[in-house]
Order: sequence, then structure tokens, then C-alpha cells
Amino acid sequence: MKIAVLGLGNILLEDDGVGVHALNKLKDKYEFPDHVSLIDGGTKGLDLLPFIEGLDRILIIDAANFKKEPGTIDTVEGDKIPAFLSSKLSVHQIGLPDMLFAAKLMEITPSEMCLIGIQPKTMGTAIEMSDEIKNKFQSLIDKVLLKLKDWGVNAVKKTAPSLPDHQ
Repeated sequence: MKIAVLGLGNILLEDDGVGVHALNKLKDKYEFPDHVSLIDGGTKGLDLLPFIEGLDRILIIDAANFKKEPGTIDTVEGDKIPAFLSSKLSVHQIGLPDMLFAAKLMEITPSEMCLIGIQPKTMGTAIEMSDEIKNKFQSLIDKVLLKLKDWGVNAVKKTAPSLPDHQ
């Protein structure tokens, strides 16, 4: 069972970068089995096709327009993802529905797809996320880990390296 976690977004556009920030936290804080890939998709769009070919499942983390309060976390699954993302928040989302459509045409779509998104507050030019997103960031990570657990993936929290004794 080949699984990928795909973080999307532009880290230079405040809350838009939440998917990439979440992916980086997962890489830094957790260890995953060999059959799980963590992919920084940034704003690549169609260039991601080679990365999804041969996958059984893909979990996408992104800022998403749920038309709800900033910081709202929600899940969209399967064929609903491209249609849902057709109301674009930023340039990178132009490519994701196109990439998923192309994957379907090429018959390389993973059998299970899940988008875990968070409603952004702002998409201005800055590298810091808004307080609303920062305050819900760990909840977003927890929801991703829970979905992976549902898929049979147990992420192991990395332990901090111990410092040698100086006696």
C-alpha cells in the first residue's frame, strides 16, 4: 500500500503556505513507515503527476475555502476534491484540479484521496501565518495523523537526541 502526504501552498503568502508548513512539521517531528512518502508540493500543479502515479492513497494538506470562519478545519474526500477546489484561493489551486483531472484521464488516480484543509484568514505577502491559523495548526496536524491512522499508518513521534553527560 503506497501512501503519500502532499503539502500544498505558497509559504510567501501567509496562510496559503499552511500545507507546506504542516508537511515540514510532520517531517521534523515524526517518523513514518517506508511506504509513506511526504511530498512538498508547493505550487507545482501538473508537475506533481509523476509523484502520484502508482499511489494507492494520497492525503493532501492545504488552505481551503470552506466559506467558514478562519481556522475551520474540514475534510473532503474522493471525487469531491477537484470540484471543491474549483473555487480558487490562489494560483497553486489552479493546478491541483487540473492535475487530478489529468491523473483521472491517465488512469493513475489513487483509489483513495483525502483533502484536509483549513480556512485561511489572509493570503497577503508575508511568511508568517495569521494567529487564527497558528492557533489551529496543531489541530490540523492531529487531524492528518488521525486520518493516516485510519489508513493503518502509525507515525512515531521523534524523540529529542539526548545530550552526552559532561562529568
